[in-house]
Amino acid sequence: MNIPEPFQPRVARLRALLVELDADLFLADHGELMAWLTGYTVSETMYRAALVGREEALWMVLRDLDAPQVGRQGWLADVEGFDDRDDPFAVVAASIRRRGFASARIVADSASYSFTVHAQSRLRAELPESVFIHRPGASDRLRAVKDGSEIDLLRRAARIADRSMERLCAGVGPGVTVRRAGALAASSYLELGADDGQVGRICRGAGATGFLHAELDDHPLAIGEVLHAELVPRVKRYSARIMRPIAVAEIPPGPQALAERLVFHQDRQIAAMVAGARASDVDAVLREALLHEGIRDRYANVTGYMLGIYGRTPRSSDFSHALLPTSDWRLEAGMVFHMYTSAEGIGISDTVLVTDGGGERLTRTPRRMLVSRGPGGVPRETA
Repeated sequence: MNIPEPFQPRVARLRALLVELDADLFLADHGELMAWLTGYTVSETMYRAALVGREEALWMVLRDLDAPQVGRQGWLADVEGFDDRDDPFAVVAASIRRRGFASARIVADSASYSFTVHAQSRLRAELPESVFIHRPGASDRLRAVKDGSEIDLLRRAARIADRSMERLCAGVGPGVTVRRAGALAASSYLELGADDGQVGRICRGAGATGFLHAELDDHPLAIGEVLHAELVPRVKRYSARIMRPIAVAEIPPGPQALAERLVFHQDRQIAAMVAGARASDVDAVLREALLHEGIRDRYANVTGYMLGIYGRTPRSSDFSHALLPTSDWRLEAGMVFHMYTSAEGIGISDTVLVTDGGGERLTRTPRRMLVSRGPGGVPRETA
């Protein structure tokens, strides 16, 4: 089978797991893992899977309607499509039997959102001679360290995030609604080459931390209000992320001072993101400082989480590797994280690559409270 670069080492990494477990076949139904292996993924309107053997076998089974896109969007040519009237579990199992794996030792990620209890029971019933070996979280661990091509895509997404933030600052001003700000960001994504127009949370910066998950609304922004902007553009499904507070026309002194303290401590945290560092220690650099200064009276959320492929999945953030006081694992060069912090309506974040010398910011927007430049003209701080 002719596997192109950069997919060769990815397939080899998965096959090494099969050798380690003395297994014959890997059942890949986790959407992001499918994309990582083949360059193609699809939502689970009906069950679908990629199957990877220890040697040559590597194929995909999915709806006939989707089958032509596997080779067009990715590289895999060995594809079996099924009619929408068919039972997808029966079809996948029949394909496994037909290819000589009826009594195989099959590795499955029991934490995959597609490998539900129903899916397990159906596949076990259809493959009674097979032995299923459960490796929960394998789909995420295999993809944790990004290769050069993945980092290149994340850099491209980061550039779109930075340029979209600039456009947002230029388009936001007194009287502009929060919804209009979201539309500006979405249109910028599409014009600059992102996969789609899905923005993160764009809302008024208000409250302690709950604003981070607020929704778009039709509130017209007023001078001195702060717009919280989270941008999450994807390029070939790889998402970079950035959060900045944007003051409308003039910067209020209190929020500006708070933003400076958040940036100061997070800069120290990013510098500590050296390959080999314990994740809990990196988390503590920011968490303990904000609690000690009283900027936060409690810190219930993570201070960073993994970035990479985002398919059409039930989760919008990948917490398979997240920074918490209990995170007993070590950072590796090539890991990429969304490092974020917030307090009292101010959110700051960047996309950060782990290197041997510390964290490298892939998003390059200035780390401060931004100020809108439109549509009313010159911001008051420079008038």
